[in-house]
Amino acid sequence: MTQYIEAWWQAFSQWVASATLDWVDLLISGIILALAIITAILFSRVFFQRLLRLSIIRGANFDVKTVAAVRVPATAFILLSGMYLGLSALSPPPTVQDLVNRVSAILAVFISAALVNGLASAALSWLRLHLGIAGQDQASGWMFPLIRRGVLGFTITVAAMLCLDILGINITPLVAGLGIGGLAIALAVQPTLSNLFAGTYVLTEGVVSAGDYVEMANGTSGYVVDVNWRSTRLLTWTNNLVVVPNSLFAETIITNYSKPENPLDMVVACGVSYDSDLNLVEAVGLDVMAKVLREHPGAERESEPIFRYEAFGESNINFYMVIRTENRLAGFAVRSELIKQLHSRLAAEGITINYPVRTLHLPDGWTSQDAVQLLPQAPSPPAPNIAPSQRPSPADPSAGGGARPDV
Repeated sequence: MTQYIEAWWQAFSQWVASATLDWVDLLISGIILALAIITAILFSRVFFQRLLRLSIIRGANFDVKTVAAVRVPATAFILLSGMYLGLSALSPPPTVQDLVNRVSAILAVFISAALVNGLASAALSWLRLHLGIAGQDQASGWMFPLIRRGVLGFTITVAAMLCLDILGINITPLVAGLGIGGLAIALAVQPTLSNLFAGTYVLTEGVVSAGDYVEMANGTSGYVVDVNWRSTRLLTWTNNLVVVPNSLFAETIITNYSKPENPLDMVVACGVSYDSDLNLVEAVGLDVMAKVLREHPGAERESEPIFRYEAFGESNINFYMVIRTENRLAGFAVRSELIKQLHSRLAAEGITINYPVRTLHLPDGWTSQDAVQLLPQAPSPPAPNIAPSQRPSPADPSAGGGARPDV
């Protein structure tokens, strides 16, 4: 590569030193260069300002970012085109013309890379603004800077490879090496990439945000503290931090108790004996729920309590009560208070909550003794089978039998 640059520079120096330029060629070259400079100034100062003002008036933030990203590369491309045409108008020798072509192509590649990077940054800025309006601004903490760096690195890599190809350097082995190396790296960091893409999926879906109370299918629950490129962090109600890999968090079933809105319904199930006055039980339940709604700070006072009988159970007539709370954490305290007050009121009204019982219907004339006799008796253990030779002799003192020894 150094040899190519030295040869091109030597040919250019010889052309500059020994060139006999016609004044017509110089005039045409100067006119082209002047027109390029004037066009660049008009684009940057007049056309760009009007386009930017139009974008602001229309309120299209994406258009504003796009126009700002296009301004510098477009101006540089206009100047580059003027310089290339101006030098070509001087009719240089083939070696110098080849040098001009290669240098212009390299500069055009870098200008295009800057344009692509600017457009990508504008698109990411617009997406960040959109997600911020949608309440997902935590995604900008790591995802957007990471994507921006990835786009920049990819753009620089592609631009460098194109420049090497323009300079006449064979990039086929380099491309093959990068492909094999990229495959090896992808296989080595597969879990990390899985967590990265899963975290991007979790953020872009918008179903989980920082501050939400969520519960996973395996029972893990807590408030979402942060969603980063590798894991999602939950703060449990016992003030413990649970770190869940994003791949696991994205594949499991999640219940978000903070969406679509923060208040939620808390259900309390109970039952009363069959001889209870069901109208009285319903009145007591509604009165207790109304009292809890008025007095407890975690309850939603504007909500309507619900009392419904559910089924005929084995020992009780089952019912359930629904009361709305401000959030999931307040629901635990509201449910506890509701259970205490309901138990107290039912006891004061003489309403019984039965234990699990069974009723046995026996034939006439049967007594409890008759029923006991029908119960299966445990079989007595069989006698051990001892061989005659192993049986103790009556006169053997060690066997505990036989005559006592004389004293």
